Amino acid sequence: MKTKGFQFIALLLLATGLFSCKDSFVERRTYTAYVPTYMTYDEMRLAIKATSPTEVGTPGKIAVRDQYLFINEKYKGVHIYDNSNPAAPVNLSFIDIPGNVDMAIKGNFLYADSYVDLVVINIRDVNNPIEIARIQNIFPYTIPETDYTYPITGIDQAKGVITGWQVQEVTEDAGAGGGYRYFYYDKASNMVSGSMDLTSSSTQIIGVGGSLARFIIYGDQFYGLNQTDMQVIDITNPTAPVAGSKIQLQRMVETVFIDQTNLFIGTQTGMLIYSLNNPATPTYITEYNHMQSCDPVVVQDNMAYVTMRAGNNCGNFQNLMDVIDLHVITSPQLVRSYPMTEPYGLGIDNKKLFVCDGSAGLKIYDATDPLRIDEHLLSTFSSIQARDVIPMNGVLVCMTTDGIYQYDYTDLNNLQLLSTITFGK
Repeated sequence: MKTKGFQFIALLLLATGLFSCKDSFVERRTYTAYVPTYMTYDEMRLAIKATSPTEVGTPGKIAVRDQYLFINEKYKGVHIYDNSNPAAPVNLSFIDIPGNVDMAIKGNFLYADSYVDLVVINIRDVNNPIEIARIQNIFPYTIPETDYTYPITGIDQAKGVITGWQVQEVTEDAGAGGGYRYFYYDKASNMVSGSMDLTSSSTQIIGVGGSLARFIIYGDQFYGLNQTDMQVIDITNPTAPVAGSKIQLQRMVETVFIDQTNLFIGTQTGMLIYSLNNPATPTYITEYNHMQSCDPVVVQDNMAYVTMRAGNNCGNFQNLMDVIDLHVITSPQLVRSYPMTEPYGLGIDNKKLFVCDGSAGLKIYDATDPLRIDEHLLSTFSSIQARDVIPMNGVLVCMTTDGIYQYDYTDLNNLQLLSTITFGK
């Protein structure tokens, strides 16, 4: 009876794929998963190179410096346009930067991430950019986005950076604790530029990024947000940047903005405020908390404007724009919350507030009276799905889902479309 019972159990285990010919029983499972494809670190760190101009395919962040417009091609590099005539921007070149998502510009130098590294590129000649410095492994190891169709498995950082995924059948034994080595991608934890009136002792022009920017420069200091921390880097000598302090923020950070000598960090649960009286060591001042949401922020004249979007990875249930009084910087006070449809980035210039309200389009308000902004809607462009804006010197650069739209806003009652840079497929 014992022999027959054992044979039955063995057959049952074989039939269910749980029997092993090893000395002991090992649970085994076959499943479909996203398996990473890699680029070695040596390949990633080959010299940055310029290529012929190409159309924008998957846009990320935007920035403006002098007459140039910079458009990030997500995970690939940066497009450079001559925008000296916004009515006819000229596509000049593309800088191939593997793994690039964010950028900041000061003078003739572009600071960009390349997966785990920060690279410094001399763009004095935008047609011949030259990598002049690199800080290796300054940023956390991150993974490209996926959906929830399949789990992720097989990540090995020693093999290099992850450039993409292949859907494969995977068979593996359970680990010592009885679990399998896979997980699902959490978009909220892997973060993939408004207006900035920046006064600095530096004589070099600092590029202006949109409200979705995670990199920013103040004087001779670079600040880079990544997941739950902020990395400070001294860029006094662009050819030899020096990593400074890494500030643990204890929150999932998303955007950064500077007004005068204060740094404002948008996180998924509120706005953090740091003093830049000593730029090399930002000092915590206070925070303004809200329900969990995505959180771009811009500031002008001691008033902060924060958009919060529902129905996304960040978990918010309301679409709002909060206006916050910062006259007493240690005690931010909510002035009013305005309902929105699907707010993303925003920008402000001389009390003119530009809000990217997603499917509701681009909205332009007179923000002179923070208590009655909703009563002073100047224009709405509902035919575009706006994502981020840079208003500067009467020209609005607006990134949408299908292209870059540029408007002349010198007459807010009669905005004129100047040009469109259409995105490819």
